[in-house]
Amino acid sequence: MDLDEIYHPIADELETMEDLLRSTLGASENGSISAMGGALLESGGKRLRPALVFLCEKAACGSGQSMCDHQELIEIAAAMELIHIASLIHDDVLDAASVRHNKPTINARYGEDVSIALGDYVYSKGFQLIGRRGRADVFACVSDAIHAMCEGELIHVGQRRNLELSESSYILIAEKKTASLFAACCQAGAIIANQGESVQTALKEFGLNFGIAFQIVDDCKDMIGETAELGKQPGQDMFAGDVTLPLLALSGSVGQTEREEIRNMLGSSDDRDGLERLKTMLRDSDVLSKTQRLVESYAGRAREKLDTLTGSVCKDSLSQLLDYSTQNDF
Repeated sequence: MDLDEIYHPIADELETMEDLLRSTLGASENGSISAMGGALLESGGKRLRPALVFLCEKAACGSGQSMCDHQELIEIAAAMELIHIASLIHDDVLDAASVRHNKPTINARYGEDVSIALGDYVYSKGFQLIGRRGRADVFACVSDAIHAMCEGELIHVGQRRNLELSESSYILIAEKKTASLFAACCQAGAIIANQGESVQTALKEFGLNFGIAFQIVDDCKDMIGETAELGKQPGQDMFAGDVTLPLLALSGSVGQTEREEIRNMLGSSDDRDGLERLKTMLRDSDVLSKTQRLVESYAGRAREKLDTLTGSVCKDSLSQLLDYSTQNDF
Protein backbone atom coordinates (compact mmCIF):
# COMPACT_ATOMS: atom_id res chain seq x y z
CA MET A 1 0.00 0.00 0.00
CA ASP A 2 1.37 3.43 -0.92
CA LEU A 3 1.00 6.75 0.87
CA ASP A 4 -1.74 8.03 -1.44
CA GLU A 5 -3.93 5.09 -0.43
CA ILE A 6 -3.13 5.50 3.26
CA TYR A 7 -3.80 9.24 3.09
CA HIS A 8 -7.03 8.88 1.09
CA PRO A 9 -9.34 9.65 4.09
CA ILE A 10 -7.47 12.93 4.70
CA ALA A 11 -6.59 13.91 1.12
CA ASP A 12 -8.69 17.09 1.21
CA GLU A 13 -7.21 18.19 4.53
CA LEU A 14 -3.65 17.63 3.30
CA GLU A 15 -4.32 19.65 0.16
CA THR A 16 -5.75 22.55 2.16
CA MET A 17 -2.83 22.39 4.56
CA GLU A 18 -0.39 22.50 1.63
CA ASP A 19 -2.05 25.72 0.46
CA LEU A 20 -1.63 27.17 3.94
CA LEU A 21 2.06 26.20 4.01
CA ARG A 22 2.60 27.99 0.70
CA SER A 23 0.83 31.13 1.84
CA THR A 24 2.56 31.11 5.24
CA LEU A 25 6.08 30.67 3.91
CA GLY A 26 5.50 33.07 1.02
CA ALA A 27 3.77 35.76 3.07
CA SER A 28 6.80 37.96 3.76
CA GLU A 29 6.99 41.36 2.08
CA ASN A 30 10.70 40.69 1.69
CA GLY A 31 11.32 38.96 -1.63
CA SER A 32 14.39 37.08 -0.42
CA ILE A 33 12.53 35.54 2.51
CA SER A 34 9.63 34.54 0.28
CA ALA A 35 12.06 32.94 -2.18
CA MET A 36 13.68 30.93 0.58
CA GLY A 37 10.26 29.84 1.79
CA GLY A 38 9.48 28.63 -1.71
CA ALA A 39 12.77 26.73 -1.80
CA LEU A 40 11.78 24.91 1.39
CA LEU A 41 8.56 23.65 -0.18
CA GLU A 42 10.35 22.53 -3.35
CA SER A 43 11.85 19.67 -1.37
CA GLY A 44 8.43 18.20 -0.61
CA GLY A 45 8.32 15.39 1.93
CA LYS A 46 5.88 12.76 3.13
CA ARG A 47 3.94 15.20 5.36
CA LEU A 48 3.89 12.47 7.97
CA ARG A 49 3.42 14.74 10.98
CA PRO A 50 0.39 16.69 9.75
CA ALA A 51 -1.07 13.39 8.54
CA LEU A 52 -0.81 12.11 12.12
CA VAL A 53 -2.68 15.19 13.37
CA PHE A 54 -5.51 14.68 10.85
CA LEU A 55 -5.79 10.91 11.26
CA CYS A 56 -5.64 11.02 15.06
CA GLU A 57 -8.30 13.73 15.24
CA LYS A 58 -10.65 11.67 13.10
CA ALA A 59 -9.78 8.32 14.69
CA ALA A 60 -10.26 9.79 18.17
CA CYS A 61 -13.84 10.68 17.27
CA GLY A 62 -14.65 7.00 16.76
CA SER A 63 -16.64 7.37 13.59
CA GLY A 64 -13.64 8.57 11.64
CA GLN A 65 -15.50 11.82 10.94
CA SER A 66 -14.08 15.15 12.06
CA MET A 67 -15.89 16.76 15.01
CA CYS A 68 -13.81 19.93 15.38
CA ASP A 69 -13.20 23.42 14.05
CA HIS A 70 -11.85 22.49 10.60
CA GLN A 71 -9.72 25.62 10.20
CA GLU A 72 -8.15 25.05 13.60
CA LEU A 73 -7.26 21.49 12.60
CA ILE A 74 -5.63 22.70 9.35
CA GLU A 75 -3.62 25.38 11.14
CA ILE A 76 -2.34 23.10 13.90
CA ALA A 77 -1.34 20.44 11.36
CA ALA A 78 0.48 23.06 9.27
CA ALA A 79 2.24 24.30 12.40
CA MET A 80 3.53 20.80 13.11
CA GLU A 81 4.96 20.56 9.60
CA LEU A 82 6.59 23.98 9.95
CA ILE A 83 8.20 22.91 13.22
CA HIS A 84 9.49 19.77 11.51
CA ILE A 85 10.84 21.78 8.55
CA ALA A 86 12.60 24.19 10.92
CA SER A 87 14.24 21.30 12.78
CA LEU A 88 15.49 19.84 9.47
CA ILE A 89 17.05 23.17 8.48
CA HIS A 90 19.00 23.22 11.74
CA ASP A 91 19.87 19.51 11.45
CA ASP A 92 21.37 20.12 8.01
CA VAL A 93 23.60 22.83 9.47
CA LEU A 94 24.78 20.55 12.28
CA ASP A 95 25.42 17.68 9.85
CA ALA A 96 26.82 19.87 7.04
CA ALA A 97 24.31 18.14 4.75
CA SER A 98 24.13 19.36 1.15
CA VAL A 99 21.15 17.37 -0.22
CA ARG A 100 17.72 16.46 1.12
CA HIS A 101 14.82 14.97 -0.88
CA ASN A 102 17.08 15.16 -3.96
CA LYS A 103 17.30 18.96 -3.64
CA PRO A 104 20.11 21.19 -2.32
CA THR A 105 19.60 22.02 1.35
CA ILE A 106 19.13 25.58 2.52
CA ASN A 107 22.58 25.25 4.07
CA ALA A 108 24.09 24.37 0.67
CA ARG A 109 22.24 27.21 -1.07
CA TYR A 110 22.60 30.05 1.38
CA GLY A 111 25.14 29.08 4.05
CA GLU A 112 25.00 28.45 7.78
CA ASP A 113 24.13 31.95 8.97
CA VAL A 114 21.06 32.23 6.75
CA SER A 115 20.03 28.65 7.54
CA ILE A 116 20.04 29.20 11.29
CA ALA A 117 18.07 32.44 10.96
CA LEU A 118 15.61 30.86 8.52
CA GLY A 119 15.08 27.88 10.81
CA ASP A 120 14.21 30.27 13.64
CA TYR A 121 11.87 32.16 11.30
CA VAL A 122 10.02 28.97 10.32
CA TYR A 123 9.71 27.96 13.98
CA SER A 124 8.14 31.37 14.68
CA LYS A 125 5.66 30.88 11.84
CA GLY A 126 4.60 27.56 13.35
CA PHE A 127 4.08 29.15 16.75
CA GLN A 128 2.10 31.98 15.19
CA LEU A 129 -0.38 29.48 13.77
CA ILE A 130 -0.74 27.75 17.14
CA GLY A 131 -0.88 30.97 19.13
CA ARG A 132 -3.67 32.57 17.14
CA ARG A 133 -6.00 29.68 17.98
CA GLY A 134 -5.75 30.55 21.69
CA ARG A 135 -5.51 26.91 22.78
CA ALA A 136 -3.30 26.68 25.85
CA ASP A 137 -3.59 22.88 25.90
CA VAL A 138 -2.28 22.53 22.34
CA PHE A 139 0.40 25.15 22.97
CA ALA A 140 1.63 23.27 26.06
CA CYS A 141 1.68 19.98 24.15
CA VAL A 142 3.75 21.44 21.30
CA SER A 143 6.11 23.53 23.43
CA ASP A 144 6.95 20.47 25.56
CA ALA A 145 7.78 18.57 22.37
CA ILE A 146 10.05 21.33 21.05
CA HIS A 147 11.87 21.51 24.37
CA ALA A 148 12.46 17.75 24.18
CA MET A 149 13.61 18.01 20.55
CA CYS A 150 16.18 20.66 21.38
CA GLU A 151 17.40 18.74 24.41
CA GLY A 152 17.65 15.54 22.39
CA GLU A 153 19.65 17.28 19.66
CA LEU A 154 22.08 18.72 22.21
CA ILE A 155 22.61 15.32 23.81
CA HIS A 156 22.94 13.74 20.36
CA VAL A 157 25.64 16.17 19.23
CA GLY A 158 27.43 15.86 22.57
CA GLN A 159 27.68 12.08 22.13
CA ARG A 160 29.25 12.10 18.68
CA ARG A 161 31.94 9.41 18.18
CA ASN A 162 31.05 7.87 21.56
CA LEU A 163 30.86 4.15 20.86
CA GLU A 164 30.38 3.54 24.59
CA LEU A 165 26.92 5.07 24.38
CA SER A 166 24.35 2.64 25.84
CA GLU A 167 21.33 1.43 23.91
CA SER A 168 19.06 3.02 26.52
CA SER A 169 20.80 6.38 25.99
CA TYR A 170 20.33 6.05 22.24
CA ILE A 171 16.62 5.32 22.73
CA LEU A 172 16.31 8.36 24.99
CA ILE A 173 17.85 10.54 22.29
CA ALA A 174 15.52 9.08 19.65
CA GLU A 175 12.55 9.65 21.96
CA LYS A 176 13.41 13.28 22.52
CA LYS A 177 14.83 14.21 19.12
CA THR A 178 12.22 12.55 16.90
CA ALA A 179 9.45 10.73 18.74
CA SER A 180 8.43 13.70 20.91
CA LEU A 181 7.05 15.54 17.86
CA PHE A 182 5.26 12.40 16.65
CA ALA A 183 3.68 12.13 20.11
CA ALA A 184 2.68 15.81 20.11
CA CYS A 185 1.05 15.49 16.67
CA CYS A 186 -1.03 12.53 17.83
CA GLN A 187 -1.96 14.12 21.17
CA ALA A 188 -2.83 17.42 19.48
CA GLY A 189 -5.22 15.55 17.19
CA ALA A 190 -6.99 14.11 20.22
CA ILE A 191 -7.07 17.50 21.96
CA ILE A 192 -8.61 19.19 18.92
CA ALA A 193 -11.17 16.35 18.79
CA ASN A 194 -12.15 17.34 22.36
CA GLN A 195 -11.25 13.93 23.74
CA GLY A 196 -10.45 13.18 27.37
CA GLU A 197 -7.15 12.33 28.99
CA SER A 198 -7.33 8.57 28.34
CA VAL A 199 -7.64 8.99 24.56
CA GLN A 200 -5.02 11.74 24.53
CA THR A 201 -2.58 9.54 26.46
CA ALA A 202 -3.20 6.52 24.24
CA LEU A 203 -2.55 8.48 21.06
CA LYS A 204 0.45 10.29 22.55
CA GLU A 205 2.01 6.93 23.45
CA PHE A 206 1.14 5.58 20.01
CA GLY A 207 3.07 8.49 18.49
CA LEU A 208 6.00 8.10 20.89
CA ASN A 209 6.52 4.42 20.10
CA PHE A 210 5.91 5.03 16.39
CA GLY A 211 8.54 7.78 16.43
CA ILE A 212 11.18 5.61 18.13
CA ALA A 213 10.62 2.80 15.62
CA PHE A 214 10.75 5.34 12.78
CA GLN A 215 14.07 6.77 13.97
CA ILE A 216 15.70 3.34 14.26
CA VAL A 217 14.60 2.50 10.70
CA ASP A 218 15.85 5.88 9.48
CA ASP A 219 19.25 5.29 11.06
CA CYS A 220 19.52 1.88 9.40
CA LYS A 221 18.52 3.30 6.02
CA ASP A 222 21.22 5.95 6.35
CA MET A 223 23.79 3.17 6.61
CA ILE A 224 22.56 0.71 3.99
CA GLY A 225 20.22 2.70 1.75
CA GLU A 226 20.89 4.05 -1.73
CA THR A 227 20.79 7.65 -2.90
CA ALA A 228 17.70 7.13 -5.06
CA GLU A 229 15.76 5.73 -2.11
CA LEU A 230 16.97 8.22 0.48
CA GLY A 231 16.87 11.39 -1.61
CA LYS A 232 20.32 12.22 -0.24
CA GLN A 233 23.76 10.71 0.01
CA PRO A 234 23.83 7.72 2.40
CA GLY A 235 26.19 7.77 5.35
CA GLN A 236 25.34 11.29 6.58
CA ASP A 237 25.25 10.07 10.18
CA MET A 238 28.66 8.43 9.94
CA PHE A 239 30.20 11.44 8.21
CA ALA A 240 28.86 13.73 10.95
CA GLY A 241 30.18 11.39 13.67
CA ASP A 242 26.70 10.49 14.88
CA VAL A 243 26.48 7.24 16.81
CA THR A 244 23.33 5.38 15.77
CA LEU A 245 21.90 2.08 16.91
CA PRO A 246 23.25 -0.05 14.03
CA LEU A 247 26.74 1.36 14.62
CA LEU A 248 26.49 0.77 18.37
CA ALA A 249 25.31 -2.79 17.85
CA LEU A 250 28.00 -3.46 15.25
CA SER A 251 30.79 -2.09 17.41
CA GLY A 252 29.63 -4.33 20.25
CA SER A 253 29.70 -7.43 18.07
CA VAL A 254 33.20 -7.14 16.60
CA GLY A 255 36.74 -7.31 17.94
CA GLN A 256 38.89 -4.44 19.14
CA THR A 257 40.56 -3.92 15.76
CA GLU A 258 37.27 -3.58 13.91
CA ARG A 259 35.91 -1.44 16.72
CA GLU A 260 38.75 1.05 16.30
CA GLU A 261 38.21 0.96 12.55
CA ILE A 262 34.58 1.97 13.10
CA ARG A 263 35.61 4.72 15.53
CA ASN A 264 38.04 6.15 12.98
CA MET A 265 35.35 6.21 10.31
CA LEU A 266 33.04 8.34 12.46
CA GLY A 267 33.27 12.00 11.52
CA SER A 268 35.42 11.13 8.48
CA SER A 269 33.81 13.77 6.24
CA ASP A 270 33.12 11.88 3.02
CA ASP A 271 34.78 8.48 3.35
CA ARG A 272 32.85 6.47 0.74
CA ASP A 273 35.21 3.51 1.03
CA GLY A 274 34.65 3.49 4.78
CA LEU A 275 30.88 3.56 4.27
CA GLU A 276 31.07 0.56 1.94
CA ARG A 277 33.22 -1.23 4.50
CA LEU A 278 30.60 -0.58 7.19
CA LYS A 279 27.83 -1.82 4.91
CA THR A 280 29.74 -5.07 4.38
CA MET A 281 30.34 -5.48 8.11
CA LEU A 282 26.64 -4.93 8.80
CA ARG A 283 25.55 -7.38 6.11
CA ASP A 284 27.97 -10.02 7.44
CA SER A 285 26.61 -9.69 10.99
CA ASP A 286 23.24 -10.30 12.65
CA VAL A 287 22.96 -6.62 13.65
CA LEU A 288 20.30 -5.68 11.10
CA SER A 289 18.02 -8.59 11.98
CA LYS A 290 18.34 -7.76 15.70
CA THR A 291 17.63 -4.12 14.95
CA GLN A 292 14.53 -5.04 12.96
CA ARG A 293 13.24 -7.03 15.92
CA LEU A 294 13.62 -3.94 18.10
CA VAL A 295 11.74 -1.90 15.50
CA GLU A 296 8.96 -4.49 15.54
CA SER A 297 8.85 -4.32 19.34
CA TYR A 298 8.26 -0.55 19.36
CA ALA A 299 5.82 -0.79 16.46
CA GLY A 300 3.94 -3.46 18.41
CA ARG A 301 3.72 -1.18 21.44
CA ALA A 302 2.35 1.57 19.21
CA ARG A 303 -0.25 -0.75 17.72
CA GLU A 304 -1.42 -1.80 21.19
CA LYS A 305 -2.32 1.82 21.92
CA LEU A 306 -4.49 1.93 18.80
CA ASP A 307 -6.45 -1.06 20.11
CA THR A 308 -8.08 1.26 22.66
CA LEU A 309 -9.83 3.21 19.86
CA THR A 310 -13.13 2.39 18.19
CA GLY A 311 -12.70 0.93 14.71
CA SER A 312 -12.75 3.41 11.82
CA VAL A 313 -11.15 3.98 8.44
CA CYS A 314 -8.77 6.52 9.99
CA LYS A 315 -7.73 4.10 12.72
CA ASP A 316 -6.94 1.66 9.90
CA SER A 317 -4.90 4.34 8.13
CA LEU A 318 -2.88 4.95 11.31
CA SER A 319 -2.05 1.26 11.48
CA GLN A 320 -1.17 1.19 7.79
CA LEU A 321 1.02 4.29 8.16
CA LEU A 322 2.87 2.60 11.01
CA ASP A 323 3.48 -0.45 8.82
CA TYR A 324 4.53 1.65 5.84
CA SER A 325 7.07 3.59 7.92
CA THR A 326 8.61 0.75 9.91
CA GLN A 327 8.56 -2.42 7.80
CA ASN A 328 11.88 -2.98 6.05
CA ASP A 329 13.89 -5.89 4.73
CA PHE A 330 17.11 -5.29 6.57
